[in-house]
Amino acid sequence: MSGGFTHFDEHGHAVMVDVGAKPDTKRTAVAVGTIRMSASTFEMIAEGRSKKGDVLGVARVAAIQAAKRTADLIPLCHPLPLTALAVEFVLDVGIGCIQCRVTAETIGKTGVEMEALTAVNIGLLTIYDMCKAVDRAMVMEGIRLIRKEGGKSGVWVAPK
Repeated sequence: MSGGFTHFDEHGHAVMVDVGAKPDTKRTAVAVGTIRMSASTFEMIAEGRSKKGDVLGVARVAAIQAAKRTADLIPLCHPLPLTALAVEFVLDVGIGCIQCRVTAETIGKTGVEMEALTAVNIGLLTIYDMCKAVDRAMVMEGIRLIRKEGGKSGVWVAPK
């Protein structure tokens, strides 16, 4: 199909892309996103005072699990053997937000962008879930891919 959409055949039907002929290469993707919240919610998380426990620890495990299950959630994604996954949370006291940054790696025939993006989303959703009883107004935003490496297209960095 024209327009560069790879998940449709010439008749417009959804297909899983055939990556069988592609060479295995090291592939890396970095995704980020933030969650904004009230100052009191931010302090509760930063000080570890949540009644539900270690909010960021649980969110980190959820993000890892999500990356590993991406192919179960996104219909046309290939299941990938992740070789590494790092989840970082950066607390910004000045604006009361937490950034989630995920770096996913594999050696394979297709990239790990969806795994990194899925991990960020689920990490942030887990923070929301654990804190919604005290702050339903939290906002998740800026979820995006910021870097990818590997494969035929090489290195891509998001414009600033």
